[in-house]
Amino acid sequence: MRDHGIPAIGIVGTGGYLPAEVVSNEAVAERCGTTPEWIVRKTGIRQRRRAAPHEATSDLAIRAARSALDSCGLAPDDLGYVVVATSTPDHSQPATAGLVQHRIGATRAGAFDTNAACSGFVVALVSVARLLALEPPGAPRYGMVIGADTYSRVVDPSDRRTAALFGDGAGAVVLGPVRPGRGLVGARMSSRGELGDLIRVEAGGSRLPASPSTVADGRHFFRMQGRAVRDFVLDELPAFVRDVLGAHGVAPRDVEHFIPHQANGVMLQEVLMKLNLPRARTHLTVGEHGNTGSASVPLALDDARRGGTFTDGDLLLLTGFGGGMTFGAALVRWEGGTC
Repeated sequence: MRDHGIPAIGIVGTGGYLPAEVVSNEAVAERCGTTPEWIVRKTGIRQRRRAAPHEATSDLAIRAARSALDSCGLAPDDLGYVVVATSTPDHSQPATAGLVQHRIGATRAGAFDTNAACSGFVVALVSVARLLALEPPGAPRYGMVIGADTYSRVVDPSDRRTAALFGDGAGAVVLGPVRPGRGLVGARMSSRGELGDLIRVEAGGSRLPASPSTVADGRHFFRMQGRAVRDFVLDELPAFVRDVLGAHGVAPRDVEHFIPHQANGVMLQEVLMKLNLPRARTHLTVGEHGNTGSASVPLALDDARRGGTFTDGDLLLLTGFGGGMTFGAALVRWEGGTC
């Protein structure tokens, strides 16, 4: 990007929000006929959060957005874009991002949603960074990217394969100008649409509108072929990451922080053994948050930033993977002192 005179765009603020209600493994196990020990053994998850009845995805996103703005001292009017990555929007229309844009008072911002399932945040981050880099003089210089999901509204509480995994939450970053040599270094996305049936919500769209029969049959619930998803990720993600690094002239040993989608703690340990990132510190929040979908990468990023683990010039690798099937990766050189 910067070889062509396009300005450097990077992360200048982070924020997050987790609902107040903590859902224990004991509570999940009781509803889906398993044990807390089974959940930990299969997922590494000890607890997750659940949105209150009055909280929708936009409510979580708003809290995360305000947190991110506070972290970098910017005002809503500084934003040129508000983008929400989600697969559990408030409505099919209007876009959840438009609701967030209005509620936070970002009066100069364009707003839209992205849905690449659990890769969505990474895809949205790269998209907004490139949009900002092309803005003319005088336009707003910053953009808000939020990953937010409320999977508690679409997961079948009696299905242990999914009820044990998912939680609700939102994470956000503010993107803006950074020094040359910092910010977004490179990115890539990959899709395997022929595997779309591995993760799905069948009813509620134009193919199969919601009806009494679809609700009675549970076809509005999230369904996942867990074993097939695990095999796909373990087989394909390491090669995808190697290709991304190689395409941008980055050696595996140069990555200092790895922030993956927090899908399943046990699976992530298997992924790490195959990735061979010898110097990278891997940031995992899945044990306490569960799988929060599009929110998982920015929540882990915010947790690491608040813990003071990044220093100026550190190279971060962000990866998402999920339904579609999709992969997304972004290489970001950290700008110290921005948040």
